[in-house]
Amino acid sequence: MIRVTNLQKAFQGFHALNGVDMHVKKGAIYGLVGPNGAGKSTLIRHITGVYRPDAGDIMLEGEPVYENKQAKEKFSYIPDDLFYFMQADTMEMKRFYQGIYREFDERLFFRLQEFFPGIDVKRNIRRLSKGMQKQVAFWLAICCKPKLLILDEPVDGLDPVMRRQIWSILMSEVAESQMTVLVSFHNLRELEDVCDHVGIMHQGKIMIERSLSDLQGSVSKIQIACTSGAPKLPEQFEVLHISNTGRVYTMIVKGDAKLAQEALSEDNLMIVDVLPLTLEEIFIYEMGGADYEVKDILF
Repeated sequence: MIRVTNLQKAFQGFHALNGVDMHVKKGAIYGLVGPNGAGKSTLIRHITGVYRPDAGDIMLEGEPVYENKQAKEKFSYIPDDLFYFMQADTMEMKRFYQGIYREFDERLFFRLQEFFPGIDVKRNIRRLSKGMQKQVAFWLAICCKPKLLILDEPVDGLDPVMRRQIWSILMSEVAESQMTVLVSFHNLRELEDVCDHVGIMHQGKIMIERSLSDLQGSVSKIQIACTSGAPKLPEQFEVLHISNTGRVYTMIVKGDAKLAQEALSEDNLMIVDVLPLTLEEIFIYEMGGADYEVKDILF
């Protein structure tokens, strides 16, 4: 669906994007994560055709995006900083969207209205709360029936019940129409429940891009009861972090968890547990290995 190749962008000598390579498969929910200043928003603005790249290519279903009306008709975009016309209410914005998106589904619009009972569709949207404005944006974007939905902090400002409802509607639409979703989001625990592919961005590059299952399978937390000091692993395993409480050692290990377990078992160590890390923990340790400021990690 999306293919980004060697994308570069500089602002007054600062390289915001420094050779980004990215691939988002059709029907995937792709989570784009990274520290502040990593270049996520700049990358999204290139994918949506807002910025012209200094170098590299951005292709949406094989077509360039920048100044391409046909390509832009294929996606909807919900930015973190929403915009509505000054005096517009929800129904007026609906008519505006209908004029842009030929596939806008009016029946779906009225069917989804019951999921947003707090929104007065005749009230000026700018007078609604930030959370309600986000609900309107999501409601309209889904009804555009896009092939690609791009979200920047999509549920920021929503209460827990509405957050769950938004994700439920989104996943239902993905399952029904094979819509592709690209979402940039800081809440990694929440993102872990919905995305199936992850791209970790740092200093203007995509450092890691994998399916969530592969990513979680490549880094593991191993807890070991050991009476003879810190356990050691063969050189083919990269130990990202080790800590201990008494005789129980906790190791964050990059590599096949089963092979690591077998290697440790050969030394007659009693392994307490082998666990996959959460997306949040993976992010912390990957960023720690990239000179990111990570100090004390508590288990």
